[in-house]
Amino acid sequence: MTRTLQPASAIEAVKRPGRWLALSVLVLAVLLVAVDATVLGLATPYISEDLAPTGTQLLWIGDVYSFVIAGLLVTMGSLGDRVGRKRILLIGATAFGAVSVLNAYADSPELLILARALLGVAGATLMPATLALIRNLFHDPRERSLAIGIWGATASAGTAVGPIVGGFLLEHFWWGSVFLINLPVMAVLVLVGRKLLPESRNPNPGPWDPASVLLSLVGMIGLVYAVKEAAAHGFAWATAAAGLLGGAALYGFVRRQLTLPSPLLDMRLFRNHGFSGAVLADLLTILGLSGLVFFLSQYLQLVQGRGPLEAGLAELPAAIGAVTAGLIAGAAARRYSVRSVVAGGLAAVGLALASLTFLDQSTGYPLLGAALLVVGVGAGFSFTVTADVILASVPKEQAGAASAVSETAYELGAALGIALLGSIVTGVYRGFPSPPDTPEGAHESLGGAVEAAHALPARTSEALLHAARESFVDGLAIAAGAGAAVLLTTAVAAWFMLRNQHLEGSGRKTHG
Repeated sequence: MTRTLQPASAIEAVKRPGRWLALSVLVLAVLLVAVDATVLGLATPYISEDLAPTGTQLLWIGDVYSFVIAGLLVTMGSLGDRVGRKRILLIGATAFGAVSVLNAYADSPELLILARALLGVAGATLMPATLALIRNLFHDPRERSLAIGIWGATASAGTAVGPIVGGFLLEHFWWGSVFLINLPVMAVLVLVGRKLLPESRNPNPGPWDPASVLLSLVGMIGLVYAVKEAAAHGFAWATAAAGLLGGAALYGFVRRQLTLPSPLLDMRLFRNHGFSGAVLADLLTILGLSGLVFFLSQYLQLVQGRGPLEAGLAELPAAIGAVTAGLIAGAAARRYSVRSVVAGGLAAVGLALASLTFLDQSTGYPLLGAALLVVGVGAGFSFTVTADVILASVPKEQAGAASAVSETAYELGAALGIALLGSIVTGVYRGFPSPPDTPEGAHESLGGAVEAAHALPARTSEALLHAARESFVDGLAIAAGAGAAVLLTTAVAAWFMLRNQHLEGSGRKTHG
């Protein structure tokens, strides 16, 4: 695809008054999702103590939200293009707040898993709608790059605000309170968004296709479930059946989209090398990061003995780096090149993860803090530029569908990362040598070991905790190495796949 730049006068003519104020409402939705995702890690030890989930249930609590979002994002993005992105955003935000209450008061692992799944249904409406509305609010490429940078920086800020606010709540209230912080944000978003946000939709969307919706949902959930189960428990016929069902459904989905006059997802988008390269980079980057991040809060609290608020503050450098990089990423990509910024950012994250293979129980904070800062900077550069590439590669009428593909890659990567890298941590952890008469739950999760140690004699308790923590850290280090390998490989792939890609407004044409 070759894009030509609009004349400056034409761009000025379509600049919408109040667009920056409208952007402030959109970033509230991003903040809502980011805060919810990050506070869960801090609350995990308390959930383990209160609800006593098994190791598998704990993984489900962590990743079912991403599974459901991954299965529904394409559907919700296309739905927003049809019925209106503002409408779908406000409905989703209201549902997100309401379901957060159910999460807060869940009294069993099974109910919490269900509540997290319902939260995923609501969350699937939010992210594609926000990016699509940005595409329609900002027609000037440089303004749009800055808006996307602010959008991404807010998501990163949410990762900082979440742990700090969550840590404060966990030190003063029960674990369910971390979900209730969604309510005031949701209320502001809905009340202010009704007045400020313009409605936008595809003027000629074509008919809705329920068969495509069903195929995408079954395909994504079936495939991700199979990968998760195979990584956690090895091969089983039920796992293979789920994988085959998911693969067949996705194959049917793609075939159906190629034959429909108005597809749910236009597969021709992937012919654009910049679009497909950016999507792949996002997926693999999150895969390499998410499993490690999910367990990092447990390391800070259950291994190093930090309180939840201190653990939240300890993760702050990653958010600071991502916010800073996100705000300047567009300018950097125009001055240098898209592939330099994306590949360089990914390589930096990979090297930072590689440094975490040296973690042990007594690792000092300078190494950890420096690694988190580099991770944040690298991820901020990469994610901001790839989001800009994805949005600029499609007509604005398809902004919702394109945004949904971007977010699907993100959520699928998160789910697979937690499943694969999380399973590495869990698999290594379960093999630790334990003292006689150790309760079975101690081998399910580190939180279970800490809980079991309370009921044992002092010497036995100390031996159990030392062995459990050492094994957990060993698993974390191996997962960090695996994540580093994924990120460095992705950096090389991005360098080649984004070879001729340039952002609009850089003075050069964009080639697909």
